[in-house]
Amino acid sequence: MIETLISSKTRVKLLMKFFLNSQTTAYLRSLEEEFGESTNGIRLELNKFEKAGFIDSFSQGNKKLFKANIKHPLFKDINSIVLKLTGLDHIVDYIVQRIGDLHKVYLVGKLANGQNTGIIDIVLIGDNINQTFLLEQIKKAEKKIDKKIRYVLFGSDEFSIKKITEPDMHPLLLWSKEKK
Repeated sequence: MIETLISSKTRVKLLMKFFLNSQTTAYLRSLEEEFGESTNGIRLELNKFEKAGFIDSFSQGNKKLFKANIKHPLFKDINSIVLKLTGLDHIVDYIVQRIGDLHKVYLVGKLANGQNTGIIDIVLIGDNINQTFLLEQIKKAEKKIDKKIRYVLFGSDEFSIKKITEPDMHPLLLWSKEKK
């Protein structure tokens, strides 16, 4: 549905990246690796978003990081649209915040590529996850959003980003536990 309104796949990925989780930060090279696209195409879209005020940038060491501008007057509206379009608002509510020592959640597959689908594929990375409770929460979320949720669970010691960077996976980091 969103691809009808926004024809640029890179733009859709950036909207998903920054407006699903307002705390997400990323730099150009990490986006290139994550999206599997050229830095030039990503840079052009980032520049457009920054010029419009949708994202902010700041330096950290020798990297220019980008983050959603939560003070933009349309931030809440865009965030709400992206969450509702994907059904991810309910997944985060039901699953991410309640299942244990979760470290990261990636969205993969068609939805991560900005394509509308009835199946949400997620990759969970964490330790000591109560899998029975996880299944209960997934069932609740599926009923609420009327979509099927498929997941893969990795322990933090067995996960490598290479496991989810195959063609058609399009990994998109949805949520990450800040380690300090």
